Amino acid sequence: MTKSPLHIRRAGALDCRALAALLNEIIAIGGTTAKVELVTGDQLSTWMEREHAVWHLAEDDTGKLLGFQYIQPHKDIPHDSTDIATFTRVGQTGLGIGSALFAATRKAALEMGYVTIDAVIRADNEGGLAYYQSRGFETIKLLKDEKLSNGQVVDRVWKRCSLR
Repeated sequence: MTKSPLHIRRAGALDCRALAALLNEIIAIGGTTAKVELVTGDQLSTWMEREHAVWHLAEDDTGKLLGFQYIQPHKDIPHDSTDIATFTRVGQTGLGIGSALFAATRKAALEMGYVTIDAVIRADNEGGLAYYQSRGFETIKLLKDEKLSNGQVVDRVWKRCSLR
């Protein structure tokens, strides 16, 4: 079976319904994201409209959504840093999707003047921890006993990547 070429592009409002469906599948499985409540396309569209937010998606030649990644400011990090989130279609990890998304996101972050990107990952998300480590993120602290919106308590790892 031949692998379809991967295309990365900026995500827009018309993509939000598909993005929500992909994210909701991940949320429903559980265990890899701190997001525990299903989202709607309208919610994602609102997130996408936040000032200084940049969203990219990966798709194949047929237009099938394979994953997405976004950066946006966060109140708990310095103004010259941005927060990142990455979601890949279930069963599609290890195919270069995250690498391609990060190349586009890193470029956008630099163009916006950011000097670092921060990621906060569930400590039990081994795939996510490995992904960010492979992109050059270094652990800056462990956040113990973080309460999720559904009451579940998890540890999270705060990582940072220098862009310069």
